[in-house]
Amino acid sequence: MSEKTFPLTYDELKDVVKKYPTPFHIYDEKKIRATLRALNHAFRWAPKFRNQFAVKALPNPRIVQILHEEGAGTDCSSLAELVLSDVAGVKGEEILLTSNDTPADEFQKAIELGAIINLDDISHLDYLEENAGLPKCLCFRYNPGDLMEGNDIIGKPTEAKYGLTRGQLFEAYKMAQDKGVKRFGLHTMVASNERRTEAFLFTAKLMFGLAKELQERLGIHVEFLDLGGGFGIPYRPEEDPLDLEAIGEGIHKLYDEMMVPAGLGDVAIFTECGRLITGPSGWLVSTVIHEKKTYKDYIGLDSCMANLMRPAMYGAYHHITIAGKESQPCDHRYDITGSLCENNDKFAIDRMLPEIEIGDLLIIHDTGAHGSAMGFNYNGKLWCAELLLREDGSIELIRRAETLADHFATLTGFDGAMMGNK
Repeated sequence: MSEKTFPLTYDELKDVVKKYPTPFHIYDEKKIRATLRALNHAFRWAPKFRNQFAVKALPNPRIVQILHEEGAGTDCSSLAELVLSDVAGVKGEEILLTSNDTPADEFQKAIELGAIINLDDISHLDYLEENAGLPKCLCFRYNPGDLMEGNDIIGKPTEAKYGLTRGQLFEAYKMAQDKGVKRFGLHTMVASNERRTEAFLFTAKLMFGLAKELQERLGIHVEFLDLGGGFGIPYRPEEDPLDLEAIGEGIHKLYDEMMVPAGLGDVAIFTECGRLITGPSGWLVSTVIHEKKTYKDYIGLDSCMANLMRPAMYGAYHHITIAGKESQPCDHRYDITGSLCENNDKFAIDRMLPEIEIGDLLIIHDTGAHGSAMGFNYNGKLWCAELLLREDGSIELIRRAETLADHFATLTGFDGAMMGNK
């Protein structure tokens, strides 16, 4: 079971709302730090273990700075994420660029920052060399195909656009060797929101076998194995959280059995968890502004799927509580909706909740990853604020709410004042 709690009392939340109007995402610094420490502890046995925080999960430099203080690097997928990492104090080979149809300027920035580059396809090697040069340390992303299952979020490996086949993998490393690259890592990422311990052990066994084969066939002694992320969280209260210690010890046993006897006992282990680290430490807070009774009972919020896309995009479940009514019986059935001009703009369908009134503060749980990060401006909806609950109990604004002036700033031929912005 996973207890769904909120770190502020009802009165404390009302005080926050007076200063920072809803909707907003709020993150718990203490919980974020504790989660990363738990992951680090589970892999304390591993040489030079590091979690490369998946910046796409929560691309805010304040969050990345906090995680870097706890020893994390970053896994980046864009130019903006590379720059964000650098600004947050993550430097050099603490940064990993995971290539995915990557344009030249992103490769160039990664080279400039001294980042490790993780290539997604064998053809990208020549493109990288021609447009940016080769990095000091290079790795390739392996797609195991039918050997592993996927899910609705990341897709089946055989149908996913990511990674190299087994045959391509060895060819790519040989090509990189021939081009003069001396230092290598090995990467895979085939799971998303996975909560089965055995899935992570299978991935580790697969990667350890590949590392041994790279050494035997090409003489490549990889410096690190990035086992990817995909560590799931319990979105539903009835679900159990991952047993990180069991995962860590299971991988430790495989490492000792497979890597150490092969002379690979110095190979570092990386993960690239994002959702695990920040997901359960974030909440979207909204105000109830409408109730509509037609064929169903609809509760309308001042937020919409532009603030949290996952329920509409994946049919994902996010737990919902009503501030101040946590102990009341869930005896009313509602669809919880936003104002976007799309019928799938629903945070919950047929959800049993306490009776809701106009003005209630509604809390959507587990939005600390792929929440604000997946925001968009359809219908001219504006990005909401992000707040940080500091360890001392204070509230820090780490992203202000977007304004109309921001929204219209990139248009040409228009005066912002004409749009109602002074």
